[in-house]
Amino acid sequence: QVQLVESGGGLVQAGGSLNLSCVASERTSSDHAMGWFRQVPGKRREFVARMRWSTGRTYYVDSVKGRFTISRDNANNTVYLEMNSLKPEDTAVYYCAATRYYSDNYFYTAEYQYDYWGQGTQVTVAS
Repeated sequence: QVQLVESGGGLVQAGGSLNLSCVASERTSSDHAMGWFRQVPGKRREFVARMRWSTGRTYYVDSVKGRFTISRDNANNTVYLEMNSLKPEDTAVYYCAATRYYSDNYFYTAEYQYDYWGQGTQVTVAS
């Protein structure tokens, strides 16, 4: 079973920055997706960003484009989420996720498409 360990959450002021990291115990396959989701009380878990591991190609939800950056450290099986220009509406529990495989039949922006999840880390943006 693949384990994902997240860290980096905390409290920041609006306009500030925060960096999240997620270390995988192993690679799920040579070609898979890793992503970040977030969730607030009373709402569904929301897609934030994802990366196709074999190519490094990324995709973001419109609300974070230009502010968040997903990246990887291939040697250490680590994925990062750099968050800049944070807004109060970014406040949520952020989850790291990974798929077993990658298929061109899916876009990998839905929660049900991921097989492994981290424990979540709280991000709070104060105004």
